[in-house]
Amino acid sequence: MVIAIIYLHKFCNPGLGVGLVQISSPTNGVLLILCMVPELINLPQHLKKIISGFTTNKVPEHLDAIVIGSGIGGLGVASILAKTGKRVLVLEQHDQAGGCCHTFTEKGFEFDVGIHYIGELQEYKPFRHLVDQITDGQLQWASLDNPYDMVVLGSPENRREYPIYSGRKRFTEELKKHFPEEKEAIDKFVALVKKVAKGVSFMAVLKMIPMPLAKFLICSGLLRLFSPFYKMASRSLTDVVSELTSNKELQAVFSYIFGTYGVIPKDASFSLHSLLVSHYLEGAWYPKGGASEIAYHIIPTIEKAGGAVLVRAPVQSILVNEAKEAYGVTVRKGQEEVHIHAPIVISDAGLFNTYESLLPKEMQSLPAIQSQLSMVKHGEAGFSVFIGLNGTKEELGLTATNYWIYPENNLDELVENYLNSSKEDAVKLAPVVYIASPSAKDPTCEERNPGKSMLSLITFTRYEWFEDWKDERVNNRGEEYKNLKESFVKNLVDAAIEIFPRIKGKIELVEAGTPVTNQYYIAAPRGEIYGCDHNRSRFNPETSAAIRSQTPVKNLFLTGQDVFLCGFAGALAGALTCGSAVLGRNLHLDLLRLKIRLKTTNSKKNS
Repeated sequence: MVIAIIYLHKFCNPGLGVGLVQISSPTNGVLLILCMVPELINLPQHLKKIISGFTTNKVPEHLDAIVIGSGIGGLGVASILAKTGKRVLVLEQHDQAGGCCHTFTEKGFEFDVGIHYIGELQEYKPFRHLVDQITDGQLQWASLDNPYDMVVLGSPENRREYPIYSGRKRFTEELKKHFPEEKEAIDKFVALVKKVAKGVSFMAVLKMIPMPLAKFLICSGLLRLFSPFYKMASRSLTDVVSELTSNKELQAVFSYIFGTYGVIPKDASFSLHSLLVSHYLEGAWYPKGGASEIAYHIIPTIEKAGGAVLVRAPVQSILVNEAKEAYGVTVRKGQEEVHIHAPIVISDAGLFNTYESLLPKEMQSLPAIQSQLSMVKHGEAGFSVFIGLNGTKEELGLTATNYWIYPENNLDELVENYLNSSKEDAVKLAPVVYIASPSAKDPTCEERNPGKSMLSLITFTRYEWFEDWKDERVNNRGEEYKNLKESFVKNLVDAAIEIFPRIKGKIELVEAGTPVTNQYYIAAPRGEIYGCDHNRSRFNPETSAAIRSQTPVKNLFLTGQDVFLCGFAGALAGALTCGSAVLGRNLHLDLLRLKIRLKTTNSKKNS
């Protein structure tokens, strides 16, 4: 018998796990063995870096810390610690590092899954300095078009488009062209947004000062007195914009970006909304080379200090000793459990996963842990559609502008009706559709994918609509699941064709991810995109102070968006807060000092 061994690599097809071995039945005396083993393939260095599979011999000795999860919160804090000489091991359950910063490729089309646009990346901004620090300045960014967002209200027969421009002056000027009778309301809105957003620094303060002092600031009223952010945190977005204007259309335009944190305006904190509007006010950017460049440029910093980032390493539990101190983790490797020890354990797996799944049962019941869990709830689940197109962005009319589509301007009512409907009715009601083209945003995409373009579409769904299939095998969940998914897909694709009519007839590939897809690939407990729900109660000062990087379990820390805020910037702020707790120093202040030092140095050079 002839044995033919064929090594395959299907890098990002979610259906086939890397490492899978398929053996065919002998045919004509030939036994075919198909091995998905990326380490044995001559892969580009870029891919090797982010898909290094877990084996015990790759675990560094004398670890200083273990990080569970390789989202930007996990990679960020690992890089920060590595900068101080710490040897850190990052463990990722998926088959590539990056969490929501990863990309996947199918039939020659490359898609981002969570990085769509990022603000505050001007060279003088502290956030830019942080990103440059954790990537050693190697990550490059491309500006989106201006307008960077387009708000679309109404049905196709009665569509109204409102471009959102970057630059505070341009932002207000363009809105006033569409709402000439609302100039005062627009000015007040922008001024209030800027004022409230500046007060977010007090969130970092609350999470790092001793708890008795935090309680004193809250109970005495001093916090709300000195922080506009916490003064407005309990006010809903709907209430505030209604006070500014009675124009329903302008209220919707003021509120449109609620989709970036997943809470409808009447339940959303105006303070959080102010942060998001302010975050993009001076522009929006996208990583050159795609979202996977983020992990690719962070990992060398971790490795340089003797650490490692290993994938296909599902952490089963956090090891806790009799003194209630975390001292390592267990990783499932085939049918075995591997114990890895370190004096510090950091979780980027999210509050619910960490407290309800990874900790031993006796630790889960601790009053302090139950108290934190009672303060938050799961966020809404997401539904994504990825469209592969034949043609360049010029041929298809695609631009580096994000589209936010709403059937009407009554946003609260639209979303509430949708989320309270049955899954059969929900497929007809999509109250918000986000559409963007990663290929149009990335100037290097044409080099990697000549003649091809991509669109990403996102809306919200209820986890309960797909929950019945959570335990079924990926890509084998049955006809009912497939039909439900395709019903959502059809309506979302139709919405994309309405915006970009030239893509009709050019669609080669359509893939979709449901809440149970998110549950499987990014370990989101209920398919949520933004972790813990970002409703108003999340921004109570008491909640902000209680949910911090330090946990009730000694040597166990939290990082990422559940610590601070959602999204790339919010998760990195969580990493900075976590690094501060681990190292015992205020890294937020260090970042501000770095900004001042660099600004002074540049001024001297220019003079």
